[in-house]
Amino acid sequence: MNYYTADLHLGHTNIIKFCNRPFANAHEMDRTLIENWNARVRRNDHVYIIGDFAFRNQRPATKYLEELKGKKHLIVGNHDSKWMKEDGVLDHFESVDLMIEINDGKRKILMCHYPLMSWKGKSTFLVYGHIHNNTNDSYWPLLKTYDRALNAGVDINSFQPATFEELVVNNERWREEQNGALLQDVKLSQ
Repeated sequence: MNYYTADLHLGHTNIIKFCNRPFANAHEMDRTLIENWNARVRRNDHVYIIGDFAFRNQRPATKYLEELKGKKHLIVGNHDSKWMKEDGVLDHFESVDLMIEINDGKRKILMCHYPLMSWKGKSTFLVYGHIHNNTNDSYWPLLKTYDRALNAGVDINSFQPATFEELVVNNERWREEQNGALLQDVKLSQ
């Protein structure tokens, strides 16, 4: 089984406030993310971490990685450079790439930490991270129209790794919630 996730930000206290995560502190967030991961992922499952695994973490990244089940693949994000320098940390990954394309069943999937505006093949899906649950930036009106672009961030995927099918459902729900919020804002301003 393949799972996808992004933007865990393990150890990062401020991400709780920035993304409105429902945790009292980084320790509670870390425990929940690890428990959710291990409740789903089995030893031989592949988990694609699409960037920003940890950030400003006091605990060594190797300790997190030792606790997490599955065969881990890292697609490097903008906050991954510091913890990746720890001794032995790269030994915990099956692969480390800036961008990767795989086949997941009958689907081609391109993974990059950053959402792209264009990628190869009309039948290829883009799975990305980086934006968390942010829909306030100028890219959102265009990005939300790309039904083959799927956000793997934990903030919209119930704080757990998701299968491809779950990514599709979670992203559809997220887009609908954002459209509903926009309609509500328009009605309130009239």
